[in-house]
Amino acid sequence: MSTYVIGHKIPDSDSVCSPIALAYLKNKLGEDTVAAVQGDINPETAFILGKFGVAAPEVKTSFAGESVYLVDHSDLAQSPDDLKEATVLGIVDHHKLGDVTTSEPLECWIRPVGCTGTIVKEMFDANGVEVPQDIAGLLLCAILSDTVIFKSPTCTPKDKEAVEALAKIAGVEDVVALGIEMFNVKSAVAGTSIRDLVMRDYKDFNMGGNKIGVGQLEVVDLAIFDDIKADLLKDLSVLKEEGARHSVLLLLTDIMKEGSELLIASDDASIIEKAFDGKSADSKMWLDGVLSRKKQVVPFLEKVFA
Repeated sequence: MSTYVIGHKIPDSDSVCSPIALAYLKNKLGEDTVAAVQGDINPETAFILGKFGVAAPEVKTSFAGESVYLVDHSDLAQSPDDLKEATVLGIVDHHKLGDVTTSEPLECWIRPVGCTGTIVKEMFDANGVEVPQDIAGLLLCAILSDTVIFKSPTCTPKDKEAVEALAKIAGVEDVVALGIEMFNVKSAVAGTSIRDLVMRDYKDFNMGGNKIGVGQLEVVDLAIFDDIKADLLKDLSVLKEEGARHSVLLLLTDIMKEGSELLIASDDASIIEKAFDGKSADSKMWLDGVLSRKKQVVPFLEKVFA
């Protein structure tokens, strides 16, 4: 029976591309593994897979009785609902250690880098396995996406070193141009429902017993949201009530201006204001220099909700 390699719920590019790469590596090392995703892939990821000719993994949400590797997460809220009925063989992640626990020892590769793809590249090197051209392209794009083309404060020299090496293998001469092409695809909102936009890159967190949802939309120009911002705010409130959440937040991130407008639906907006030491107006707040949900948003929220 195959072991599944899975990223988090509501998959982004890293949580799709890195499991594909890790499954390839594990197979080369003699393990029968297959990548899977916990939901539909987003437009950016579809672009990446198409560009390098790689098929999308199967969508699978139940893993009871299966063996799994968790990629790009270690939080139960982002894992399959029946994870406790599965066997976790390993975790490969670049976030804080979450609340997933196991009954037996497991393989762990957790590093403070900008992307899980960087860690998977390290795993290829450590095991002496060559990265094929298509897999190199996927990992390259995952790193460009997660580090916002090196602009994110989460980006490290190791991420840049990995991109340099992967670009040579993938035959990509201008990685910045590729990154901009990806973010232009990511910026497209025409024809997409408001709920799909809110959930495009969304995660739930347990913070001090409160369920907090944080989504992010990264674009090259915030003006594309001008006509739909009110609808986004309205849907955040609906989503908050649907899931009995304390707060649902949506970061509208302008990668060119290097900042984010935070949309807020909360039982107590003053807590959110305290987290970022500012004041909101009409359920909105500008966060200058904020590009990373992982490093610049979630830790500050966890601190005030603790």
